Amino acid sequence: MNPAVVIDIGRGALTVALTVAAPLLGIALGVGLLISIFQATTQIQEQTLSFVPKIVAVLISLILFGPWMLTTLVNYTQRLFLNINNFIK
Repeated sequence: MNPAVVIDIGRGALTVALTVAAPLLGIALGVGLLISIFQATTQIQEQTLSFVPKIVAVLISLILFGPWMLTTLVNYTQRLFLNINNFIK
């Protein structure tokens, strides 16, 4: 197996992983920022106030983006399996 092929597979895996994780992380970041602004303006410093909305937002976004995430991962895996003969040469 050629080192360039290994690097290409690794690069593809990282790209897919970041693409799949980006919507969930972005929504968690946005909700966390809104909660932080709310806490700063009202001076409520409750630790659990930031966790519960983030968990709910991530679960809702997982329901919304789940099929797309699964399709992306399955497509990448199918491409790997279909090209396995080219990788072994």
